[in-house]
Amino acid sequence: MKQSAKLFFHTLFRRKIVVVAALIILFFFICAVASPLLATHNPNEMILKDKLQGCSAEHLLGTDQLGRDLYSRIVYGSRIAFIVGVLSVILAGIVGTIIGLVAGYFGGIVDSILMRIIEAIMAIPSIILALALVAIFGRSFLMLPVVLGVSAIPGYARMMRGQVLTVRELDYVQASRIRGNSSIVTMAKHIFPNCLSPMIVIMTQSIGSTILGEAALSFLGAGIEPPTASWGAMVNDGYKYLYTNPGFAIIPGVAVILLVLAFNIFGDGVRDALDPRMRGGK
Repeated sequence: MKQSAKLFFHTLFRRKIVVVAALIILFFFICAVASPLLATHNPNEMILKDKLQGCSAEHLLGTDQLGRDLYSRIVYGSRIAFIVGVLSVILAGIVGTIIGLVAGYFGGIVDSILMRIIEAIMAIPSIILALALVAIFGRSFLMLPVVLGVSAIPGYARMMRGQVLTVRELDYVQASRIRGNSSIVTMAKHIFPNCLSPMIVIMTQSIGSTILGEAALSFLGAGIEPPTASWGAMVNDGYKYLYTNPGFAIIPGVAVILLVLAFNIFGDGVRDALDPRMRGGK
């Protein structure tokens, strides 16, 4: 077990770009966890006389159109990005995995019904589906992970179904059935653990796109409600001042790009680390 873990981390971090990505994720994670300690101002405090200031000793990254400190709002915005991104992926991963597991194991009419539902969801562009769900259920911090998670379920369901279709015909699964184990026991003990690696990879890679989705919804005014700090909403507020105060929009945009790229690169590293061929090649 220790040897396997050592080999996993060795393969994961053997590329410098993955190390850099991990450090970027760690940096923003620390910002999210320690926001009250790292922020220099109340992120929602409005001081109109200080609006649209440039970088200074008092306001490290300047202020927005309402006089709020940009640095503090960037720091608190990382908390929203992580919470929404991780919760959305966990929700989509759990629901999609269950659907794919059941569809792949039982097949037949169960598979057909579940996959037609998944295909119907996939037929709707994710951003349109998210906007529709926001319009139906309302705009709130608790609903946002659900909205983003629903649009991501098909990818997990199809991935798990494909894995199960391969694994369910193997000898140890057939042996479990012959021994009289129930379908639930067979799926939980013998099929799911052997289909887990691809799901871990896709979940890791999906966090970045989910964070980008949250930023897009906030940019469109359908995400986090003001005055809560959100990087997407900050870009939406700041693009009107690109000529006079470019940092207002560029800085939160750069934060989104860095975190999304870091998660995508780290997800590639996890995929390599879980691939026996990549581990065996070192």
